[in-house]
Amino acid sequence: MSIDYNHLKPTDWLPTTVKEMKARGWEEVDVVLFSGDAYVDHPSFGAAVIGRVLEAHGYKVAIVPQPNWQDDLRDFRKFGRPRLFFGISAGAMDSMVNHYTANRRLRSEDAYTAGGRHGQRPDYPTIVYSEILRKLYPDAPIVVGGIEPSLRRLSHYDYWQDRLRPSILLDCKADILLYGMGERNTVDLAARLAAGEPISHITDLRQSVVIRPIDEMPAASDDSNIVLSSWDECRKVPKKQSLNFRHIEQQSNSLGGGLTLWQAYGEVAVKVNPMYPAMKPGEIDAAFDLPYTRLPHPRYKGKEIPAYTMIRHSVNLHRGCFGGCAFCTISAHQGKFIASRSAESIMREVEQVTQMPDFKGYISDLGGPSANMYALGGKDLSICARCMKPSCLHPVVCPNLNTDHSALLDIYHRVDALKAVKKSFVGSGVRYDLSMHVTGDSKLDAVNRRYNRELIADHVSGRLKVAPEHTEDGVLRIMRKPSFALFEKFNKIFDDVNRSKGLKQQLIPYFISSHPGCHEIDMAELAVKTKALNFHLEQVQDFTPTPMTVATEIYYSGYHPYTGERVFTAVKPQEKLAQRKYFFWYDRTYRIDIERSLHKLHRPDLIAKLFSKNKR
Repeated sequence: MSIDYNHLKPTDWLPTTVKEMKARGWEEVDVVLFSGDAYVDHPSFGAAVIGRVLEAHGYKVAIVPQPNWQDDLRDFRKFGRPRLFFGISAGAMDSMVNHYTANRRLRSEDAYTAGGRHGQRPDYPTIVYSEILRKLYPDAPIVVGGIEPSLRRLSHYDYWQDRLRPSILLDCKADILLYGMGERNTVDLAARLAAGEPISHITDLRQSVVIRPIDEMPAASDDSNIVLSSWDECRKVPKKQSLNFRHIEQQSNSLGGGLTLWQAYGEVAVKVNPMYPAMKPGEIDAAFDLPYTRLPHPRYKGKEIPAYTMIRHSVNLHRGCFGGCAFCTISAHQGKFIASRSAESIMREVEQVTQMPDFKGYISDLGGPSANMYALGGKDLSICARCMKPSCLHPVVCPNLNTDHSALLDIYHRVDALKAVKKSFVGSGVRYDLSMHVTGDSKLDAVNRRYNRELIADHVSGRLKVAPEHTEDGVLRIMRKPSFALFEKFNKIFDDVNRSKGLKQQLIPYFISSHPGCHEIDMAELAVKTKALNFHLEQVQDFTPTPMTVATEIYYSGYHPYTGERVFTAVKPQEKLAQRKYFFWYDRTYRIDIERSLHKLHRPDLIAKLFSKNKR
């Protein structure tokens, strides 16, 4: 992909070198941000967002993307000690998910690196970068944030090391951890440091994690604090680690930000201050309306950054997700309550995209964490304030949830009305259980039926991604996903619209094997049911335990955080492979093994269903 830089100046990006800093007339910077990703000046890349937000508040910010941690450490020295603090982000993904597959095999490519080149960041950059900076600058404030430390802010199971690890603050050399979406806590921290407050005194900042002396921790939970089972208790009794998670998830999803969490680690305690409430439209607009170039830094000229290529002509409409899927970390990081941009802010960004030199008339995605949650939320927020449920959609759609898709349809219509736009697509995953929910309000239900049909007819780029994840009700209950029968209804709508419009589009369902609660026979049933719908599955994966999810706590402990009941999980490699093979029943190399397994499971009836001629 060729990028035209001729219309821009080097100073249009935040400085990445001392030369670029001096070109701005600066002799020093207030903040130096270290990122495990390449520097792409785009609102989908966290380091760019934090840098631009700080810049908008008058701070001088430099970015060091993917510093070399193995040489003479010149990347860590080049800007010297900043006036306020060093900031560290491992990148847009947890580094271990970025580096390794579900089988713990090293990935060959890194989508957030120029040329897709692997090896440009270490495992656990949060720890590695902070240790280097602490040795070089013993007295400088060090702040860590982003996905990796956010999801590791308390004791957590690490799948790649197969052990329980403490809060990442105990493993790294940082002074403070800023979790979740970082605009507000980073700006508030910078203001307090700029006012002369020592970082060691900043222990009450919202959406932050700090280490405190053990005698500061309350003796027991009260109206303002929750005392979790200690690190030692969790190591000795894994069930206590699981039961901790219920409190962590509930407080992360609280409308007002929740209570303060404490966890003891010997002579110290980790204190997790409550989250900020979800941003209002004006607040989230402010972060998206900053002067991003929307391009990779010129240092990468001639090299493709795969993650950027995928999103360069996309527009993010909102943050947060109230789906509460058991294997997902979105609400732990972004919150359950939706922060939606104003239509005006969205249209300004769409206009920017249309003016990009390589724009050919197609918006690749008008989406978000879940594509169709824009402008949705509780009708009566006083009910939401009392609610402790992790999902607004499971086990049934909450009667207090506004499911009106008309605001989203209005965005689609406004974008499509632009002369420069030939077509706008939805590339993010769609929650069909939300758009298909029947409320009993005839006008509202008609709007949502229209949304499904317009989505399929006008906003699918050949393929529409949805995520039923499984077919069996027992597994789906643990996943917090709707019945597969609902997917079958949506599939019928999809086929009907394609037929009526003369389209040949594909519905691409995502499925997971080896999820907690899933047995081998469940995967056999999945294979039979998806075969009956004429699906040869492409988008499939083996469950990968990532920090701070319900499913990971079950995987590690064997117990469900909310019920305390035992849940079977395929943990051994042979158990996982025995489940995964059913995705590929149509591959002749798996047939003998599948037939042998089904005989052992006393289900020869499924053999006949699976390997009878597939009538299309």
